[in-house]
Amino acid sequence: MKTKLFDKTGKEKGSVDLPKNFSEKIREDILSKVFETQRGIYAQAYGSMKGAGAQYSASGIIKKKRHDWKGSYGKGISRVPRKIMSRHGASFNWIGASVSNTRGGRRPHAPRSEKNPFKKTNKKELLIAFNSALAGTVNAKFLERKYGRKVRSGFVFDENILKVKTKDFIASMKIVFGDAFDSVLKHKSVRVGIGKMRGRKYKSNAGLLFVIGNDEKMKQKGIEIVNIKDLTIKDLSPNGEPGRLVCYTEKAINEIRERFSARRILIVEGAK
Repeated sequence: MKTKLFDKTGKEKGSVDLPKNFSEKIREDILSKVFETQRGIYAQAYGSMKGAGAQYSASGIIKKKRHDWKGSYGKGISRVPRKIMSRHGASFNWIGASVSNTRGGRRPHAPRSEKNPFKKTNKKELLIAFNSALAGTVNAKFLERKYGRKVRSGFVFDENILKVKTKDFIASMKIVFGDAFDSVLKHKSVRVGIGKMRGRKYKSNAGLLFVIGNDEKMKQKGIEIVNIKDLTIKDLSPNGEPGRLVCYTEKAINEIRERFSARRILIVEGAK
């Protein structure tokens, strides 16, 4: 499979042979499976605070003994630990506390932050999923299904694109992508609905992914940049579906070819 080679101004200067990974059959089922398996690796650890719901000194206050101070004998109430809200003489106003079946009490099985979310992935399935994600960046069918129109992706640029200023870079992208340029840059907007009050006020599109070599450096605003050594399935398919606008440098294409040439799986994501 071949793709176009562009210079820093967005002019076509030739073609490049892509590695065989871009021509592999796209297995959506395996890609989705591996994506869901690896989701826990990138998730932020969370858990309940130690002692949450048990701040009150309620245990041992109420007694089930006859004719005793602070006793519940003969009052028709359970032995649930209770805290004293108020009292009038020997009459107490109790309220259940601390245990899981009371208001404001602790959770019986709260999430633990020390839980290990890592799950093993079959190496062959991992390779198939990675190839499917790569092939989805150049497959016209899946790109059209993803963006709702005919879109071309998988372009290769020479090394001069790394040092271009943002204004010139945007001008080059307009020439290369044409009508699809509105999907190249990231756009953040305020979410519609009650989700604004639930910690997800903003939402954003994925934007363009620019893959560069391990020794290359690039700084551009509005797009996502990643080196080959850090390239993951989550980068190539953010939602577990094949198809994303991706551009590569010539060195990145050569490193992808070398990475898979020895028939070894060198991409074991989350194996740390």
